[in-house]
Amino acid sequence: MSAPTLVILAAGMASRYGSQKQTEGFGPNGETIMDYSIYDAIRAGFGKVVFIIREDFSDAFKAIFEPKLKGKIATDYVYQSIDKYTQGKLVNPERTKPWGTAHAVLCTKGTVMEPFAVINADDYYGANAFKQAYDFLTKQCNEKTYCILGYELSNTLSENGTVSRGVCSVDANNSLTQINERTKIYRKENGQIVFEEQGLETSLEEDTRVSMNFMCFAPGFIDLCEKEFSVFLDKQGQELKSEFYIPYVTGQFSEQGLGEVKVIPTDAKWFGVTYKEDAPGVKANIDELVKTDVYPKSLWS
Repeated sequence: MSAPTLVILAAGMASRYGSQKQTEGFGPNGETIMDYSIYDAIRAGFGKVVFIIREDFSDAFKAIFEPKLKGKIATDYVYQSIDKYTQGKLVNPERTKPWGTAHAVLCTKGTVMEPFAVINADDYYGANAFKQAYDFLTKQCNEKTYCILGYELSNTLSENGTVSRGVCSVDANNSLTQINERTKIYRKENGQIVFEEQGLETSLEEDTRVSMNFMCFAPGFIDLCEKEFSVFLDKQGQELKSEFYIPYVTGQFSEQGLGEVKVIPTDAKWFGVTYKEDAPGVKANIDELVKTDVYPKSLWS
């Protein structure tokens, strides 16, 4: 069996951040957050990394990553654009926003043929999460069994604004029963965590398991994304900002009885860059990981 592939979502427009955070350097030698994820994936046993990017910055992107990854892990690239896989359906011509994370995964059709994990480019997940993902992909993953790395909600909040998380409901066997993408989660001044929707606040427990888009799939998931994207376009293709999310398709896999989605708990503490104000904290976290020898000072030398 071939080694699993790591798929990295790096085509987002970073509207809340204000610049290309995917390629911003945070490590001692300008390492990006992605560098640390790829380093952890290589150590865990992944055999290839596939970057999902926008074609308009592909040359600059490749110039950053190809020299340092050459000989260390196989690389490939796919481009996400609004016109891909729309199947001739009418969409709003004024739309500029990408279709979202599940559409990004759909863009890997024909490129990813083996079990794979998906991560965000701008999130740090922790080395142990990659070991857990590799173990699942090589021992349990099949077309009827997928998984989500489930983080504790309290470990995934930003001090600088709201965050989006896939809130998971699980049964006694840690199998997913429902997942809902909540796009406005934050901690109130009284310490309570809530999500806001249509002006209403709903409280969430500190240890609620949430998806950080670190998920493991067999390649058939890509075909499911294609099927569900067609349905999505019929319903929301005329909207300017509607998004087709991975958690939604994952939920459909479970709700339609196509198979089981395991929620593998991890106690890792997330950090990432949703807002520009997050950057100093990310740099401080990476400095501490280097200082404590979790990573070498010069990652690729």
